[in-house]
Amino acid sequence: MLDRNRQSERAGPGHGGTLSADLYYDVPQNYGPHGRAGQDEGFNPLKLLFYIVQYRWLIVMMVAAGLVAGVIVTMMQTPKYQATTQLEVLVPSARVFQDIEVVSENSDVRAFLTAREKLRSRTLAQRVVFQLGLSEKPDFLFPTPSFSLSNIVYRAFGMSKSPSIEEKTPEEREAIAIKRVLEDLTVNLVTNTSLLSITFVDQKPKYASDVANQVAQSFIDQRLDQTSETSDLARQFIQEQVLQVKQRLQTSEEELVVYAKDAGITITGDDKSLIGSNIEALNTALATAIQECLDAGRVVDQIEKGRGSSLGPVLESEGLQKLSEKLADLTSQYQQKLGILKPGFPEMQQLQSQIKELQRLYNNGVLAITDSLRLKYQEAKNKEADLESKLAEMERQQIVFNDKNIKYTILKREVDSNRSQYDSLITKLNEVGVSSELKTQSAAIVDFASLPVAPYSPRLSINLGIALALFMALAASAIYIIELLNNTFTYPEQIEKELGLAMLGILPLVDDRELMASIADQKSGLSEAYRSLRTSLQFSGAEGAPRSLLVTSSEPSEGKSTTSFKLGQDFAALGAKVLLVDGDLRKPNLHRLFGLDNAIGLSNLLTNTVRKDDLAGIFRTTKYPNVTVLTSGTLPPNPADLLSSPNMALILANLGKRFDLVIIDAPPVVGLSDAPILSRLAEGTLMVVSANQVTRKSAKTALKRLRAAGANVIGATMSKFAVNKFDYNNAYKYMNYQYYDYGAGTPKIEGKVDDGAGQLVHAKSPAFRRLVRRLRSGVGDFVDRAKSAP
Repeated sequence: MLDRNRQSERAGPGHGGTLSADLYYDVPQNYGPHGRAGQDEGFNPLKLLFYIVQYRWLIVMMVAAGLVAGVIVTMMQTPKYQATTQLEVLVPSARVFQDIEVVSENSDVRAFLTAREKLRSRTLAQRVVFQLGLSEKPDFLFPTPSFSLSNIVYRAFGMSKSPSIEEKTPEEREAIAIKRVLEDLTVNLVTNTSLLSITFVDQKPKYASDVANQVAQSFIDQRLDQTSETSDLARQFIQEQVLQVKQRLQTSEEELVVYAKDAGITITGDDKSLIGSNIEALNTALATAIQECLDAGRVVDQIEKGRGSSLGPVLESEGLQKLSEKLADLTSQYQQKLGILKPGFPEMQQLQSQIKELQRLYNNGVLAITDSLRLKYQEAKNKEADLESKLAEMERQQIVFNDKNIKYTILKREVDSNRSQYDSLITKLNEVGVSSELKTQSAAIVDFASLPVAPYSPRLSINLGIALALFMALAASAIYIIELLNNTFTYPEQIEKELGLAMLGILPLVDDRELMASIADQKSGLSEAYRSLRTSLQFSGAEGAPRSLLVTSSEPSEGKSTTSFKLGQDFAALGAKVLLVDGDLRKPNLHRLFGLDNAIGLSNLLTNTVRKDDLAGIFRTTKYPNVTVLTSGTLPPNPADLLSSPNMALILANLGKRFDLVIIDAPPVVGLSDAPILSRLAEGTLMVVSANQVTRKSAKTALKRLRAAGANVIGATMSKFAVNKFDYNNAYKYMNYQYYDYGAGTPKIEGKVDDGAGQLVHAKSPAFRRLVRRLRSGVGDFVDRAKSAP
């Protein structure tokens, strides 16, 4: 192996020292068992931006298509006008009869829902059609299609259809008009209000406003007619009931009078019988007599006990009071004179006589009062006895009357019932008459629909928004499918993840016309990238770079020949003796890069067709110091047999002793056995993987074949990587436009590097170039397989 320490000493300061390969990457080089350890990332806005920029032309085309589609769809739609009327539902709305009583409807949501359904009923639509004469208007019956290609012509040239109604019968026209009204009519309840919003849509603004207003007015008229009709029916019904109840009342009254006359029942004004009234009066009189007898009896008891003078009537008598006063006065005089005169004195005797006379008169007065009280007591007792006797007689008569009154009560109850019904019906009949005359409205129009000045549909902004959303979704789906189908390598981390190889270098894409100039310019980005690859190769093994390095790729035109060419120069710049061997015996390219002929070379050595005189000239020196080239020589018919011969191993062993580094430019791996054969003879194999060209399956197959052959694949390098593309820079952190540039100018995009025919292909658009490369790669693989088939 090439000693990296020795080479760094040779390089000196002019070739930039042996820095770690990690310094040539923007992220840490953490390798797992299959290369760089992958990390699952979540949602990354920068990655989304990368996709947007990467597929910007697809997105732009989809946006443009969406705009065009939105305009076309708008032109294909017929303009429609919308008018709205607001109707207030008045609750209670109408007076209805329930159990022959006038009650009001409950004011709940059911009333509004019922009104809404009535507004959308066929009966109301038929009434609107009749009021506006819509069945006779062709432009209403046969409107322009809502969505049609012909609408574009109609709207562009101001044309319109002229439908005819002659082929339809009146019934059919009416049915069509009713259907149109019901289809284009919308009724909604305004939340938390008693308002109903009535909306009608039509291609004519006048029809939109007229129908909306007429629906509201017809609803009001219909409710008024229904209310009036209900009142008339109720009045007619009540009148019939009045006649029937009146007849029954007359009959029941006549029966009651006849029975009372036959039974001798006399009824007072308060609907009571005479016997009952008498009993009630006797009971009242008897109670009074009993009370009076009791009071008189208590007075007589006082008299019998000798306390007659203390009775109230005695004390209240004025005459007895005067006698008592005179008696007291005379008694006082007598007592006063008794202290002076003796009782036998005439004056004293005269006083005694007067006192006795007054006492007699007083006693007689008391006796007269007590006798009158005894008489009153006796009269009260007699009255009580009479009343009891009379009451007993009336009770006997009442028993007889009750037997007769049973039927009378039944007849009387029927009369009262008929009279009550008759009075109630008369009252209801008067109320129905008044309500039928008033005709109160159950709804009122709050806001009439005005004539719309602009169509509400189609709306260009909405159609454009929907079209853009659909086409953007289509673009996203297309991008997703493209990404699923895109099995090429886009950025370096995919190589590490899919192939499990260490990424030793990243080679920028340059235009074919500037390729050789970029290689020759040591300050170009491409040259700096190859120097980074050289440094990585120096650190690829424990002892430095391998002494023999095989450079190959999965498919043709991936840049392996250019990589061999440039690596040879860069290692030679370090002072190492480098031999470049063109191991591609099918489509050699190294002699073109060095500007040499290919008359004699490796194939001649392997077939022993070189003269001894020409043996020294087979190894050609070049204009690059320390660089020697062994071209492929004459193209043999059996390259695989020659490369697998012992001579090839012997030649490489001898060349390894003479040169510090042998770089073999091998043919592609897929479809050929040359590269696996050569990989066994080299100490290390470098795999060149082109960005956006070789498929992942092809690269995996190539790597599998190399490892199956026993190759030591030390790593991979990505070629044709568009460092300057903003999408890659943004998504994968290659943000510096001068990533590989010292300042001499930004490197251009690399075109085709290794073309078997040696013809340069001018750069075209990336998408077109990728398509051409994939087609060419597929055809080339097919041809190679066909040639290698036995």
